[in-house]
Amino acid sequence: MVKTKEEIEKMRVACRICKHILIELGEMITEGITTYDIEKKAEELFNKNGVISAFKNYNGYPALLCTSVNEEVVHGIPSKKKVLKEGDIVSIDIGTIYEGYYSDCADTFPVGQIKDIHKKMIYVARESFKKGISMALPGKTTGDIGAVIENFVKQNKFSVVREFAGHGIGKELHEYPEIPNFGYSGTGVLLKENMVIAIEPMITEHSSSVKILEDGWTVITKDGGFSTHYENCVLIREDTPEILTV
Repeated sequence: MVKTKEEIEKMRVACRICKHILIELGEMITEGITTYDIEKKAEELFNKNGVISAFKNYNGYPALLCTSVNEEVVHGIPSKKKVLKEGDIVSIDIGTIYEGYYSDCADTFPVGQIKDIHKKMIYVARESFKKGISMALPGKTTGDIGAVIENFVKQNKFSVVREFAGHGIGKELHEYPEIPNFGYSGTGVLLKENMVIAIEPMITEHSSSVKILEDGWTVITKDGGFSTHYENCVLIREDTPEILTV
């Protein structure tokens, strides 16, 4: 779980590239494009930056990135049939590999003008991450992170997804420990300096209940409510956590 200085430097590069690509993809979000268009742009940017996708062929996943629209929580597969329209929200989840080290980040973007409730959901996803990172310190636990995320989300009248979670990251995309977005303070795995973890709140408009579609990947809310997702890789340091995906 604990990374060396050399490993951290390689992860810094991987993470910065990952976030740069995510920002560029977010800037192209507009009515009328397809999620496949986002995928093709990602391919161009991966090649330009000398990284490869952490997701393509991961346990058989068929695409370079995940594009999840509206009620899709995570793992939405880019498609030429999925045309974005005014009022949609789309979360883009990206992972890159640089010199054998992984990065992972996500954000949710509006398509044109969206409902105020969905603007609030995007805000709450990002702010709940900030609450979580405040607990990403040596001596704290994974439960401390999950508890503050869950409490903040509930205070804002939304729900947290319980079936999927953040994770450690390094030479593999998903490493130990798991970082749930719920829990109890003081429980779970003890955090140590120089661990790198991906904190990724996934919140839903109504119920937290989800299901997986027949494609075996796309996770949606059971009640059709919208969902938002926000993720960064975080280095645990003695004094203050460092967001690597910047």
